[in-house]
Amino acid sequence: MAAAEEADHGGAAAKKAPAARSWMVVEPTGEGTVLDVDKYAIMHRVEIHARDLRILDPLLSYPSAILGREKAIVLNLEHIKAIITAEEMFLRDPSEEHVVPVVEELRRRLPPANVARQGKDEANAPHEVEGAEEDESPFEFRALEVALEAICSFLDARTTELETAAYPALDELTSKISSRNLDRVRKLKSAMTRLIARVQKVRDELERLLDDDNDMADLYLSRKLAGASSPISGSGRADWSPNSPPIFSKISRASRASVATYHIENDVEELEMLLEAYFRQIEGTLNKLITLREYIDDTEDYINFQLDNHRNQLIQLELFLSSGTVCLTLYSLVAGIFGMNIPYTWNDDHGYVFTWVVVFGAAISSVLFVVIIYYAKYKGLIGS
Repeated sequence: MAAAEEADHGGAAAKKAPAARSWMVVEPTGEGTVLDVDKYAIMHRVEIHARDLRILDPLLSYPSAILGREKAIVLNLEHIKAIITAEEMFLRDPSEEHVVPVVEELRRRLPPANVARQGKDEANAPHEVEGAEEDESPFEFRALEVALEAICSFLDARTTELETAAYPALDELTSKISSRNLDRVRKLKSAMTRLIARVQKVRDELERLLDDDNDMADLYLSRKLAGASSPISGSGRADWSPNSPPIFSKISRASRASVATYHIENDVEELEMLLEAYFRQIEGTLNKLITLREYIDDTEDYINFQLDNHRNQLIQLELFLSSGTVCLTLYSLVAGIFGMNIPYTWNDDHGYVFTWVVVFGAAISSVLFVVIIYYAKYKGLIGS
């Protein structure tokens, strides 16, 4: 019984245990490691909340987002779902087809920068190395740049593929209207609408970041990490040793340092230039899709004009046929009257009267047909 109860408890615990997910961890050295851990391990390692990790769940539909947290950047852009820290980048589902190139590109970019920096550390003076490190972009920006470049290139490639398929299909539909061509254009238009929505989400997220300096400042993880470890941001206890400077000089120096730190924290020019470059690229992709949509709309208008023209031609043909039918009906009425078996007094003596009645009836029907057609043209019901 005890063994059975333990087995039941063990099975229940196994069922309640969160499922492990595959994550690729890329370090600044370019080395990558695949981790199969649950969400709690990831939350503890990168120090984010469950709601931030839920944004990266592929089973849930969340809009594109680039969120700056205290020690991490949460990135949800199409198929790229990542967490970037100042020293690591966590990519979800690294074996996915569209995620593998992102990992390879990030690995390709990282080692040269580190090797160059190591060579400078060995060959240059300390102050020169310090200047070189200041000129080098932090790890989180390089990781963010790779992700943005991958997303923008991916969406631009999908746009190019759509253009390659759409323009010939539209030209073919213009030359020949058929059910096959109409269905083909309908599918392409649906794909274009979905792609526009995806591109618009990424564009809106980049625009939101560019419009808010505070959100951009939250993405400076290395700066926040350096600020947290600086003496100014420490416990703030005063040094009361006999050799310490006067209190007023300390306050003045601390004020100047605070002002300098404030200006540094609000300097987002580097990130702004990075985001603006990819914003322009995604804006260009969106403009190409809008141009394609306008071309599709123009083609639809042209097709509607053609259909209206065919419809008008059918109406004209119907008018001709209806007019001819009315005239023939009148003429057949004469034939029906004379076809009756009714004795006429002039039928025996004046047989030639029948010939005149037939000719006169045909003339009346023809004149009536011409009058109807002329009246229709006069009223603009048919073309000239």
